[in-house]
Amino acid sequence: CIKAWFSGHFHLGQDYQSRLLRGNKDGFEICTVDHLNGGAVRLDATISYTDSNHEVGVYAHEHEDLQTDNFMKVYSPTQGDECYITLDSDGNIDAVEGCVDPETIAWWHMNCGRVLGVYDGRLIEYDPSTLAPLGLVVGQDELAGKRVVVVSSSGEENCAVSQDVGLEGADCAVAVDEGAGEQAVLLVDDHDSSVTVIQPNEDGSYWRKIVRNKIVRMKEKRRVDAAQIYAKGAFGEPKEEGGPRVVSSWGPYTQISGTATKTGVAGLTAKAKLPAT
Repeated sequence: CIKAWFSGHFHLGQDYQSRLLRGNKDGFEICTVDHLNGGAVRLDATISYTDSNHEVGVYAHEHEDLQTDNFMKVYSPTQGDECYITLDSDGNIDAVEGCVDPETIAWWHMNCGRVLGVYDGRLIEYDPSTLAPLGLVVGQDELAGKRVVVVSSSGEENCAVSQDVGLEGADCAVAVDEGAGEQAVLLVDDHDSSVTVIQPNEDGSYWRKIVRNKIVRMKEKRRVDAAQIYAKGAFGEPKEEGGPRVVSSWGPYTQISGTATKTGVAGLTAKAKLPAT
């Protein structure tokens, strides 16, 4: 099994290049397919296995981007480096001393096995096995001036059996780290005494899928276009610029109630509830 991580932003988004892995009897080759040059294949590195657990990598050439001073270099966590932090005696982590700034570098393991870190003023999730970045968790705009704190959220007082409909018998989840309890990742603002809980995704990951899949977005746009055509046929040409009012309804959860009775989104597909003044 070969697990690899490549930066899709720089290679696919700008230069229209693809990565190619070619296996051989000694290991495999990492190549680049240049779509702007007739699909020419360039050998970048050769990986040879020395045994079942180790390999040796040899670069085929110096990367042309490295010959300039404008090449962007980023920090990548490495097992045993000085930026790794661990839980304190209370099972908590105060990830950085003081507030996060662009110079802050730290990374740690969560009890669940996920790896989080702070770099360049951002909170990032890393792949547990390769320590390659998976994605952005919290951006600079939200993290600036705050502390990142990890606390236990599975104490006995939090594990009372729920009596809510549909949650009978629910208790605290057990993490993979030898029964270690679940944790909460907090952003602490000491200026206004506010605390933001960074909730993980349903699959346990933390990185945010901010930019949705392009193919999915294209299909959604075609559906909206079809609805616009129908609306013009049903209601005639719009009186105001912009065409008939067409909105979309998606399926993400919008509440934490155990009983689902409504699907409207306030202010979009249903009337908004305005607070009393």
